[in-house]
Amino acid sequence: MKAAVLSTPGNIATRPLQIREVPQPELRDGYVLLRVRACGVCRTDLHIVEGELPVRRERLVPGHQIVGEIVEGAAPEFPAGMRVGVSWVGGTDGTCWYCRRGLENLCDSPTFTGYNVDGGYAEYAVARADFVFPLPESLDDLHAAPLLCAGIIGFRSLRVAGVEPGERVGLFGFGASAHLTIEVLKASKCLVYVSTRGDSHRRLAASLGAEWVGSETDKPPVELDRAITFAPSGDVVIAALASLRKGGVVAINAIHLDRIPQFDYDRLLWGERQIRSVANMTRSDARDFLKLAGEIGFRPKVTTFSLEHANEALLAVKNDSIDGAAVIVP
Repeated sequence: MKAAVLSTPGNIATRPLQIREVPQPELRDGYVLLRVRACGVCRTDLHIVEGELPVRRERLVPGHQIVGEIVEGAAPEFPAGMRVGVSWVGGTDGTCWYCRRGLENLCDSPTFTGYNVDGGYAEYAVARADFVFPLPESLDDLHAAPLLCAGIIGFRSLRVAGVEPGERVGLFGFGASAHLTIEVLKASKCLVYVSTRGDSHRRLAASLGAEWVGSETDKPPVELDRAITFAPSGDVVIAALASLRKGGVVAINAIHLDRIPQFDYDRLLWGERQIRSVANMTRSDARDFLKLAGEIGFRPKVTTFSLEHANEALLAVKNDSIDGAAVIVP
């Protein structure tokens, strides 16, 4: 099969992914073989390819927002030809302290799709059968792919932040995940305030119904009940914290974050304000979000790239040169 292979991490501008013919992945017990129909491009893929996350494999096929058609390994609940999704968490040990308490997103020995196992920048992929998700018929391949990490993790961010219907919620950064999260918030009758860099991102936020839009560290005109940060910047976290009411919560949606500057505890954190991090997702998050996405008819904004242009897709994500999400179509 054809795949985009990472051997040596490097700046995406140097095109570190090589398009090669490689053996089709072998099927194992408890797994399914998928023909990849689409694979969303995530900023975490960029962190992996550029070496900001530790190398886990000598040779890696990235990609963890996979829409695939089951080819082999089918079970009664997953017949051949069924369309399913695969996300970042591709497996857990099921036995650690966290798994036993329903916190599988914090598993001590997780498997990450497209990081310590090969992912979906390829024509075929394998996935654990108990970590694939049937997709609503109302979502086509292109619009389902970005939901499988950016959408699910945005949904989990709202849960971690404790968002209640009708609240005032700030989104700091407005890329692939945030532009999906705003749809969930609108369905819950929340008022959304967006701080983000880039004129095109600000225009997109306004077009999707934000109450107010400003630049990346601008303070919204009202105090926020909750805030979610999507930019890997400590300055943005402080800006979000400065926008909260007493008792409010900031949820940091980032797998990698630069330094957090020193800040005034008395002014910014006191008053039972909270900072929480968002780590991975659970299968329950995925099932609940995909059900909701099917019901409200998600149509994320996408730009498609061929497999041969996987480097260009990641470069577009790095440079914020596209609105919404990038999707690779083998």
